[in-house]
Order: sequence, then structure tokens, then C-alpha cells
Amino acid sequence: MNIRNSRILVLGGWGLVGSAVCKKLLEYEPSFLAVTSLRKAEVEESILELDPYRRNCEIVVDWGDIFVTSDLKDMSRVEILNDPLTRRRFIDGIFEKPTDERLKSFFLHSVITKHRPDIIVDCVNSATGLAYQDTYTAYYEVRDLMDALDQGHTFNDIRDRVERLASTISVPQLIRHLQVLNHACRLGKVRMYVKIGTTGTGGMGLNIPYTHSEDKPSGQLLSKSSLAGAHSLLLFLMGRTPGSPHVKEIKPAAVIAWKKIGYGEIRRAGKPLPLFDCDPSASVPLGSVFRRVESACGESKGRNLEAVYIDTGENGIFSTEEFFTITAADQMEFVTPEEIANSVVAEIEGGNSGFDVVGALDSVVMGPTYRAGILRQHALNEMVRLERECGERSIAFEMLGPPHLSKLLYEAFLIWLAFPRVLDFTKLTVEECSKSLENVIRAKESLRSTIISIGIPILLPDGKRILRGPEVKIPSYAGSNEFAVTDENLNEWAKKGWIDLRPSNMRLWQERIETHLKFDDVLRREDNSSGYPWSTRFEGEDDRHFVGKIVTRIFIDEENGGRIKA
Repeated sequence: MNIRNSRILVLGGWGLVGSAVCKKLLEYEPSFLAVTSLRKAEVEESILELDPYRRNCEIVVDWGDIFVTSDLKDMSRVEILNDPLTRRRFIDGIFEKPTDERLKSFFLHSVITKHRPDIIVDCVNSATGLAYQDTYTAYYEVRDLMDALDQGHTFNDIRDRVERLASTISVPQLIRHLQVLNHACRLGKVRMYVKIGTTGTGGMGLNIPYTHSEDKPSGQLLSKSSLAGAHSLLLFLMGRTPGSPHVKEIKPAAVIAWKKIGYGEIRRAGKPLPLFDCDPSASVPLGSVFRRVESACGESKGRNLEAVYIDTGENGIFSTEEFFTITAADQMEFVTPEEIANSVVAEIEGGNSGFDVVGALDSVVMGPTYRAGILRQHALNEMVRLERECGERSIAFEMLGPPHLSKLLYEAFLIWLAFPRVLDFTKLTVEECSKSLENVIRAKESLRSTIISIGIPILLPDGKRILRGPEVKIPSYAGSNEFAVTDENLNEWAKKGWIDLRPSNMRLWQERIETHLKFDDVLRREDNSSGYPWSTRFEGEDDRHFVGKIVTRIFIDEENGGRIKA
């Protein structure tokens, strides 16, 4: 697409790559550029840095943590977790159902829907941010707690430690992030989303010598790579979702450098490193127990460490010899942020940088084949032959899921049983239709038994009684075996996974059948080309696969559940 006169949002625009991306994009004269970063001071610095490049572009800024809700966006993760109330809100935001209201509560969602960009370039190193929450330390704290409880000790902070462990589990956070992103992009009509990803190891393998613990490689580092890979697959899925933006990912496989070279105070995690000394005359005997942290050791020099450094952005600052080592041949080596920015612009403008991971996955995954297409009909023919031989129709087992699929298949099958001439179903009152399907359920014990045995209850026409087995799939487990029976809950359960014989659902099925069959009839008369949807064509009252065809249409037309790439 054309960058000129477009609206652009750059997430993480203050960082090493984000800054280079913003400068490159401004060369193409967008009309609007929104820049976000974690802290207010960072975006204020970005405004000053980008001002010479702005031309006629309007530049605005936002700041905060894009992985949390708007009310928590200016709090550090430590602050959030130290307060029981904010910690619980944070955890609920990750694990509870992704309702529209919950997704809209996230800061990322508000930024996207407020600025309504045509293009989003996401330069936030998501894998690092989510993986470095230190799940392993939280696990050790809970493990020690469990060991102590086994020995009869009691503690007042059990909930605190368990919640802290839950708050560091990164995969649910990544999933929620993608849910928020996709929801906001669809609502905001975003046309293109470009992610700057990572390999987690600077392109090196499991033998990487640069690690974060005594393990090689560390679990924390592998968590980062795992999330980076999971993120790529989620973006791959997002790119195959109707209504979502075009999705691309550039994944550097080297150290990215550099932003600045200078001399000054050395900081670690944003904090200066104080200088200490230990005179040989005050050497500390090892003894039998060694403590990793011992505040009494070392004499403060009253100043902080200062040295020559190179700023590599997200990877931090390196000394001269550290930079020499990590960028040497056969080590991580490095790539410049300007080269990444050039690739981003090439992909947005419709070029082929050769570095789009999502496009690469599209081209190498093994999709449907011609042979399988031919064999499909043979498999269906054999299954139909066995159905006739056994005298039983095979409708649903509730293994493919969700229960919504089994519900629709069985409802369509009940209609087909009660009305072999399916259009007759649309000519009766909804009350008569409900009664007819109830009669089928009452008359066919084997069918009824199968339905309730797979966990699908049957809601009778009065809406007050059900037929059910010992376990149902909907409502799903949410920490309790008991749920309030309200009109709202009942309607939700019936929609998601109960066979619903109420007149209101009969009206919905009448509309579906009229829409699909009449559309099919008109289209069949006007179009017999290869563009006609032959696979779901209704063949009349003898159509053995009416059930599967109508449910396929529902998934594609009503629920936007169609496949868009072969």
C-alpha cells in the first residue's frame, strides 16, 4: 500500500529499531504518525528526535505498557504485583474470557482505536518482555512453600506466591495480547500490521554462549525463543483470518546495533552500577556456606561505574570488548536498524524484502492437495455405505469441537429427519417446528442417547426443562461446578452447545434455510462456472449431506469462519 498520506502507528517508536523505522517512514510523507513507548520521557525524546524529519506530518505520542489494561499502563510490573488488588486485576485480564468489554479495557486496544491507523509497525520486543518475568524464580518460591507445607509449616502468603507464579506464565499473556491486537485492528479498520520479531538468540543455536544463568542455554533464554516462535505462528493465523489486516513479520537473526557510542555512567536495568572495592587485606573466607547476596561485603567507592560503551537498544549497552566478541564472525554478528527499517518500508509498499516470516510460512506450509480432494469423495462414499449397512447415521462425536459444531449438526439433522423436504420446515409456525423436532427426540431413543452421551444437553421447547447425561460440555469449567441459571446464561449456553428446541431457535433455522436454499437456487440458475460453490450445493430432498452442507455455510457466512488461503 502507499505510505504517502496514510495514518501510521509505531509501537515502541523510541527504541533502537522503532526510531529508525519512524525516520524512514517520514521520508514517504505520511499524514499522521503516532509513536508509543513505555515511558513519557521516552516519547518526549522521540518527538524532539523526529522533529527535523516530520515535514508536514502530524506526530502525536502515547505512553504506557501495551500488555496491560489502561488503568495499569503507567505502573511497573513490580508495582502491579506488589499490590494484591492490582495483581488480581492483572491476572484476571490474562485468564478470564476475552469478552469485548475485557479486550477493550487494554491500553493497546485504546491506542489503536483512538488513532485508527492504516498501518501499524510493532517494534516492541514482546518475547523479551513476556519471557523475562522470571517464571523460574516464581516457581522456586512456590516449590519451597510446598516443601515447607509438607513438613507441617503454615504460611500467610500462600495466595501471594501462587498469584505471583500465575502472573509470570507467559503464553496466556501472549495469547491475550494477540486477541486484543486482532480485535482492535478489526474494529479500527487497520489495513497492514508489520511486526519486528526476534529469534531470541541473535540467530545462534542451542550452543549460544551468551546466556542468563549457569545453564547453557538458560531456561529464561529458551522461554524468549519459544515465545518468539509462538508469536510468529499466532501472526500467521491472524494473517489467515478474514477481516484482519495484512500481516507481516521481520525477524532479525543477529544483534541489532547501534543507537549511540559514548562514555558515561553504566546502567543495568535502568539503574547505575555502584562501585565497590574489596581490599586484599579484607578478603572474605569461604567457610562452609556461601551466600550469593551479602550486603556487608565490599566497600562502597561512593560513585558509579563509568566507561566507554555502545548502546544496542533492547540488548543493552556493551563494552568495547563485549561488542567485539558478540559481533565477531561465527558469533551473533549484527544487523543495523536502518536495514530493518528498509525492509519494513519495502514490505508495506508492496515490495518483496525477502525477510517476511509470515509470507515465508505461507509458502512452505503444506496445504490441501489435489489427491486428497479426489479421495475425499471416496471416503464419504464408504462412510455412507457403512451407515446404510449399520442402519445408523454418524453425525457428531464432540471430539472435533467446539460443542457449537455438534449442536448445529444435530439440530440440522433433526430438521432433516422431521422434514425430508427441508423447505417444508419454513412453511410451518415456529411452535409447530419445535413440536415436530421434539417428537423426533421422543421417538428415537438411540439418537437421543447418543446426543446426551457426548455431552450435548437438549433444551425442550418450553425452555424450562432439559434432557441431559451425567456431564455436559457447556458451560465449560471455570473454577466451579455450579452456575446460576439466568436468562442470559441460558441463552449463551443454548447458543454455544445445547440443542435448542425453543421456537426462537426454530425461527433462526427457518431464516437460515430460506437464505441458503433460495440463494443456492438462484445462483444455480445464473452461474454454473467454476466460481459457483459446488461443494455446498443443495441437491434436494435426497441430499445425503444436507447437514454438513448447511453447517459449513453457517460457519462461513454467519460466523466468518471461512478459510481464505489454500
